[in-house]
Amino acid sequence: MAFMKYHKLYLSFAALGAVSLLTLAGCGQQASGHSGHGKYAANQTLNWTELQELSTADLSKVTDTVSFTMLQSTQEGLYRLDAKGKPQLAIATHARLSNGAKTYTFDLRHNAHWSNGDPVTAQDFVYSWRRTLTPKTAAQMQSYLFPVVNAKAINAGKLPASALGIHAQGKYRLVVNLTKPVAYWKTLLAWPLFYPENAKVVTKNGNRYGTSSARVVSDGPYQLTKWNGTSKTWTLAKNPHYWNHANVHLTAINYQVNESTTTSYNIFTAKKADETLLSGQQVKNNLNNPNFVKRLPTGTQRLDLNQKKVPALRNVQVRQALSAAINRQQLVKNVLQDGSVASSGLVPVGMGNNPQTGEDFSREAGVPQATAYDLSRAKALLQKGYRATHTHQLHLTLSVGDVDATKQTAEFLQSSLEKLPGVKIAVKAVPYVQLINQQSAGNYQLTLSGAQSVMADPNEFLDNYLTHTSDNITGFTNAQFDRLMDQADNQDGNQPAVRWQKLVAAEKVLMTQQATIPLFQQAKSQLLRTTVKGIIYNPAGVPFDFTHAYMGRA
Repeated sequence: MAFMKYHKLYLSFAALGAVSLLTLAGCGQQASGHSGHGKYAANQTLNWTELQELSTADLSKVTDTVSFTMLQSTQEGLYRLDAKGKPQLAIATHARLSNGAKTYTFDLRHNAHWSNGDPVTAQDFVYSWRRTLTPKTAAQMQSYLFPVVNAKAINAGKLPASALGIHAQGKYRLVVNLTKPVAYWKTLLAWPLFYPENAKVVTKNGNRYGTSSARVVSDGPYQLTKWNGTSKTWTLAKNPHYWNHANVHLTAINYQVNESTTTSYNIFTAKKADETLLSGQQVKNNLNNPNFVKRLPTGTQRLDLNQKKVPALRNVQVRQALSAAINRQQLVKNVLQDGSVASSGLVPVGMGNNPQTGEDFSREAGVPQATAYDLSRAKALLQKGYRATHTHQLHLTLSVGDVDATKQTAEFLQSSLEKLPGVKIAVKAVPYVQLINQQSAGNYQLTLSGAQSVMADPNEFLDNYLTHTSDNITGFTNAQFDRLMDQADNQDGNQPAVRWQKLVAAEKVLMTQQATIPLFQQAKSQLLRTTVKGIIYNPAGVPFDFTHAYMGRA
């Protein structure tokens, strides 16, 4: 990814694995609020770079990491994750569980307000969740809400939104009813999809809601400004209406989009930015730089194959042949060169451990042949696939985002796949937001898909390939896989060991059938000025939280 799209992995966003800090100093501490005194610099402005633009400010419709990061900074829900990735009460002041852990009752703080001065109420949560699930909203990640009573039927148009199992009891009490116990539910509630929305503002703007900074309001630490919907710069300004604004230190976070890390690196070097993502050679050149920060998030890149657009891709041997023609070790070591790790399966490292043995899921569920490079085997498989599909060639278009690192990966794949007889690959690079739309509409033949987990649980990635899910953009279908996932998600929730084995078996089916072609788990190394303090980094879920960030004295 440059920054990756959140398909319904699990989510991406997986067990919110180990959380680390970009810097430990000052994180979570309460500040005096006096910039220019003690540890705080006089200028509390952070300049940040991105490789991709914002797609939307409408939390019901967001699917990409850049936009989710913006929402985590400008909005707030019942919980917010702390420096250890644990959910802590935010808009909620108290939570009670009942009905066998299927009913949650939340008391909300009375001093939370939107940036237009309106109070944040329980009804704002009810409205938001109902809106996300209403079919006409056309949300893409709404399945995370499906544990709520009647959510799935509402999304299918079979029940009215008023039947959803979320209710306001007065202005400041919220009751949520689930269909089953969900162990990671509080963690999900800290994710922007579950945040409230201001019905008055949404209704006023209609279809234009969230399409510019003027058409959205905030209840979080910052508010979005200076974004016209397509601009490659925007600013998060400190929100004076935020209930905890006294402990927000930054006055502004200025963003600028540069598709090339060469450009953002030069801007960083010129001291016009405080952060830049690094590409392969830049990583090698900066290993001893005091500003260097290395990390390996639970984000992956894979090659998705559209079986609906290309009939030959419905043949498992054709799909296996394409996978076997790709040398992933060569890709990460010689092309990316940024610390990325070759994938051994769909689910990356760090997405959960066997509750009995502690074994990482990716090791236990691996199907070696699904990601092993063997060009001779690939050619033999393809010949069998050609015979079975009554064809003799594959002329395919590979759709990717117009980011340098993505283009390099695409060129490597093009070269690798064209070593197979009769295979020709045309690479089509398009703006990132356009690529997201094309993937969602199934308007591609081959595409590079980036996926980031919402929490550290294997079903974050596996659920993307269920037959009847909007996140399945490939057309893959397998009854055994669907059955295993249904049992793991809906039958074995209170039996961790049994559930684990079902998920392992599901991954093996997925990889044996080569439903997709995993490529690598992508490193996200950066240069971050040592004067930037207090940013929380989370390898699973939304990566950056700037709530307690500040600029330290040099």
